[in-house]
Amino acid sequence: MEIQELTTVGEIAAASAAAASILEKYEIDYCCAGKRAFDDACREKKLSPAAVKSEIANATAALPNGCTDWGSAPLRELIGQIVGTHHEYLKLELPRVGQRLRKVVEVHGHHDPAALHELESVYEGLSQEMNLHMHKEEMMLFPAIERYEAAVQGGSLLPPSPFGSIANPIAVMEAEHDSAGSALDRIRELTIDFQAPSYACSTYRALLDGLKALEADLHIHIHLENNILFPRVIALEQRLSRTKG
Repeated sequence: MEIQELTTVGEIAAASAAAASILEKYEIDYCCAGKRAFDDACREKKLSPAAVKSEIANATAALPNGCTDWGSAPLRELIGQIVGTHHEYLKLELPRVGQRLRKVVEVHGHHDPAALHELESVYEGLSQEMNLHMHKEEMMLFPAIERYEAAVQGGSLLPPSPFGSIANPIAVMEAEHDSAGSALDRIRELTIDFQAPSYACSTYRALLDGLKALEADLHIHIHLENNILFPRVIALEQRLSRTKG
């Protein structure tokens, strides 16, 4: 895609996984803050928009053929990717990282009690919120989206919805994404960018590695929903509504 002055970071990330990886490299938030203009986001990080734009173009050009374009793939496939890859990852890793964190607090809590106990609290809040968030998506929102897509494919009218416009639950999911993003930011601050202190044992280092990996996966996870799935679904509903009218 051609990056204009007002192109958002979310639109750029949605264009290709390679573009998203460059934004991730420079710690430009393309998921929860995906509606910011690219140039503004670069300048906030004291980066040259032209230089980052060039790097994105080179990375995108080097993409192998056959990479999935989630901007045009069937919504059912995109949902399958989100659930099968990112939800399953969280279901496995949230408790594993939580166990390591509890052990680290128990053993090393006296070194920095304020930071480690807050880290435990923030992480527990994130874990609880994401587990409930995934349940709501899998039980309510995603099945509704799949019914919308099936209606289009079958040439039928918009199916009835228990929550009115699909934009209503999507707004709730996006608010929860913002909350998760704030928690991730605080975790990064409390761990000083996941740097191990001098007294860190192997469990402590594994904890930091796990938190860093969790952050990276959640960034992609939220990006796929905020920047690709949700806008496509809202546009689909609008098209179906016009057809019905």
